[in-house]
Amino acid sequence: MNYWLIKSEPFKYSWDQFVKDGKTFWDGVRNYAARNNLREMKKGEKVLFYHSNEGLCVVGIAEVLKEAYPDPTINDDTWVAVDFKPVKPLKTPVTLAEIKQTAGLEQMELIRLGRLSVSRVSDAEYKLILKMGGLKA
Repeated sequence: MNYWLIKSEPFKYSWDQFVKDGKTFWDGVRNYAARNNLREMKKGEKVLFYHSNEGLCVVGIAEVLKEAYPDPTINDDTWVAVDFKPVKPLKTPVTLAEIKQTAGLEQMELIRLGRLSVSRVSDAEYKLILKMGGLKA
């Protein structure tokens, strides 16, 4: 199983709104690397939900509900969307500052490729983030 991280600016789409909606589709990705990550996601894989710009922290766990399909917001098969559902919030949000200071997370794509909106997360990184957030992997 692969793990992933998706970023959302909370003023545009927050974790709380995601939970209220019960599911969402991730669209509007126009970066090839992020798009390729969306294409690789498989149903049931876990995803860290990260608040970018405001908060700068991992706030919850989502799950891939539906694998990549053509992005319905654009008439171009180059771009895809993926459906997600919320699983649970972290008991304690894990900040970017904490991630940067934690041994074992220094190679995380969130740090190395900071502008990437959809990134891979290793099994060890995922488990460590959950532990830091007060959850068991």
